[in-house]
Formats: sequence, C-alpha cells, structure tokens
Amino acid sequence: MIENNVAIIGTFLVYLALMLAIGVYAYRRTANSSDYFLGGRSLGPWPAALSAGASDMSGWLLLGLPGYAFASGMEAIWLGGGLLLGTWLNWLLVAKRLRTYSIEADDALTLPEFFAKRFEDKSNLLQVISAFFILLFFLFYTSSGLVAGGKLFETVFGLDYTLAVIIGTVCVVSYTLFGGFLAVSWTDLVQGLLMAAALLLVPIIAIQTEGGFGNLAAVLEAKNPELLTIWNDASGEPLTAIAIISLAAWGLGYFGQPHILARFAAVRSNQDIGTARRIAVAWSGLSMAGAMLVGLVGILYVDNQLGGDLGDGEKIFMVLVNAMFHPVVAGILLAAILAAIMSTADSQLLVSSSALAEDFYKQVFRKDASQKEIVLVGRVAVILLSIIALMLAMTPDSSVLGLVSYAWAGFGAAFGPTLVLCLYWKRMNRFGALAGVLVGGITVVVWKQLSGGLFDLYEIVPGMIFATVAIVAVSLATSEPSDSIKARFDSYLSKL
Repeated sequence: MIENNVAIIGTFLVYLALMLAIGVYAYRRTANSSDYFLGGRSLGPWPAALSAGASDMSGWLLLGLPGYAFASGMEAIWLGGGLLLGTWLNWLLVAKRLRTYSIEADDALTLPEFFAKRFEDKSNLLQVISAFFILLFFLFYTSSGLVAGGKLFETVFGLDYTLAVIIGTVCVVSYTLFGGFLAVSWTDLVQGLLMAAALLLVPIIAIQTEGGFGNLAAVLEAKNPELLTIWNDASGEPLTAIAIISLAAWGLGYFGQPHILARFAAVRSNQDIGTARRIAVAWSGLSMAGAMLVGLVGILYVDNQLGGDLGDGEKIFMVLVNAMFHPVVAGILLAAILAAIMSTADSQLLVSSSALAEDFYKQVFRKDASQKEIVLVGRVAVILLSIIALMLAMTPDSSVLGLVSYAWAGFGAAFGPTLVLCLYWKRMNRFGALAGVLVGGITVVVWKQLSGGLFDLYEIVPGMIFATVAIVAVSLATSEPSDSIKARFDSYLSKL
C-alpha cells in the first residue's frame, strides 16, 4: 500500500536506532538479576505508568481494536470500557499491595517466586507450575505481537509475510536481549507517548478530511445504523448478555498479567503509585478512544475511497496513515505500530525468560546459580522463546485480537484470583493458591475448545469464577497458614 520510499525507511531506521541506543545504555546499568528483571525497583511514575500501559496494549491497540471497531461499530465501547475500568481497579487494588508484599517476601522478583515465598512453599511446586502457565500463554501472546509486526512490514514495505515476521522478531529481540527491564521500561515510555499521539492525530485528521464528525455520523447512519448503537451487533441482532459480559470481562484480565504486574513491583516508592495510576488511566482512556475512532472513521474512508472493500480490517490504521499524511509523517506514525508491538513483545519475552531462568532453571536445576549465570540463562531464554513464538506466528491469517484474547484469559484466570486473594486474605494457604492457578489455567484451556450456548462466554469469566471457588474451598478445607506466614502478612499490612 505504501511506496517503499527513502523517507519511510529512514524514519524506521532512526526509530530502531534510538531504541537500540536506549537498550545499550540500559545494558551498562544491568549488574544483576534484580536489575535485569525488575530494573532495581527504580521506576518513577511516568515510566511505570506508560510502561504498564504500553506493554499492556501491544499491537492490538493499533490493529486489533481499530479492526474490531471497523467491523462492529460502537459495540467496541463494551470492550474499551471494560479494559479502562480494569486498568483503574488494577492500579487501585493491586499495585501498592503487590509492591509492598513482594519486598516483604524476601524481595521476590517474579510472580511465581512471589507466590512461593508468600506461602513458604519449600516444594517449589507452586513456583514451577506458575512458571509453566506463564511460558504457555506468553507464547501465544508474544506470537500475536509478531503477527502484528508481520502485517506492518508486509503492508508498509510489500515484503513477503514470512520475511516480514522474521524482521519484526529481530527488532524486538535485539534490545530486549541487551538491556533487560530498564531498556524495556524506558523504551516503553517513548513508545507509549508515540502510540497515544498517533491514535489521537490520525482519526482527527481523517475525520476533518472526510467532512467532520457530523458527516461521519450521517454516513454511518445511512450505511448501517446498527454501527451507532451499543446494544445491537452490526447485523442488527441484539447483543446477548453473554456477548456483553464477554466483551466487558476483558477488564478482569488485568489482575493476572505478569508483564503489567512487574511494573507495580518495580515502582521506586509507594508514594509514586497514585500519580502513576492517574497517568495510566488517562493514557489508556485517550488511546482506546482514539483506536475506536480510527475504526469508525475507517468505515467512512473505505466506503468513500475504496468502494467499501478493505479485506483485513486490522490494517485500517495503516490505510488511513498512507492516505492522509506525507511519507515522512507517515513513517513516524507507522513507527507507532512498531512501538506498540515492541513494547509488549519485549515485556512478554522478558517475563517469560525470568520464569525460565529464575523459576525453572534456578529452582529445579541450579539452586546455587550465580547472578551472572541467571542473567545469561535469561538472555538465552529470550532467543529460544522468540523462535518458538515466531513459528506460531507464521500463519498469515492469524488474528491479532484472537491470539491476544486467549493469552489474556489464561493469565487472568490462572493468576488473577490467586494474586488478589493472597494480597487480601490472611487465611489463604499454599494449597489454595496451587488450586487457583491450576483450576484457572486449565479451565481456560478446556473452555476454549468448547462452543455453543454458555460455552460462547469468554473463557476468562468461568476461569476466574472456578479459580476463586477453588482457592476458598481448598484453603478452608486444609490447614491454616503457619505462624510465620501470618506474621509476615501482618508486617506487610503495617507497611501499606
């Protein structure tokens, strides 16, 4: 779609060079596993907030959500509203408590390690099983980012899809490999600002070009009035309770996303969390509103300029950028897609590598492994995991939103109820935690294979319900936590 010109290629190269420079600088500040996996708990409110948001939203914010709004219209508000509410509640209910308790729990660096130390699980079973689910679902999540990267390079440069995915993978791995958490967080700050700017600028310019908001509403009303209601789907059928709950329930997933939760643990002080929460919610609200507007104005543009036929709705952002902007500006705006992809895929690879290095390698194979050895294993894991995700991304017809939805549900159900209850409920024990992780994760995997009637409900809902019931039932049916666990819980509460 976009001519393979010097301006756009130059913009991409400058952007990649900047991200790599940040990665190299962060490499020089990475001395141990705490630095590599949590940045030495040194994030201020701006990098913490935008890093959490950028690593959360990924390529689906510029491809998947606009594509969904392009196909479904205002129905997308249920999805965006659920995510915005989830963002706010996660910062409000989890951030401060997780940061405080992870430090109290012998400075736990990863979510599985926190669970193990929170419940004094000497068997390491809870830590290893948690790490397994992280690796399983992050392969799908990371793969979605690589699919988005493939679509970007395929559309922008006219490359073969397979080659495009490989190039995108190399871009992500290169600076994650060197800089670790600091590189990821600092680049996320830049990428988050770029993503928000692009999502606000593109729909505003596009709407002005196509006749303003009044014309947009009139054309959508004439084309298909169902696109302007949140109660019916695009075909005019009323949205069922299952459909509405499934869309809004995306917000529940925030409580269990390891790459977002890592930002909470990495904030430099509890005093910064309130400021970070306000920044994160404002950024998320503006970005999602912009993404939905891109989809809606895309309907208008495609109907007016392309005869109503686009093919892949997830490419609508790129189509508008190509049509509305000079190649230099287009290159900058398209770099926002690369920013979205990189900001999430790097975080996912880092959390996955930490699970493999800290929670598998160190716990199962080398308990006395040195800090340098753990960081080396983490970097090797980044390469290995990216290769597997690359293989999963090789199907051109893969949906970014579809891949994300599965991984999002898996994390939300496996870790969300377990984390929230272990931060608030003193009576919870390690058997309950283990039951929650297993029941939540397995429910998502099984439910995803079923369809029809109640099984059309988004799998995160039954996963979280069953996991919560399992945690409470198993904890009450087994022995109470030890006195030392209760004492640590009281100590953590006193520091909030």
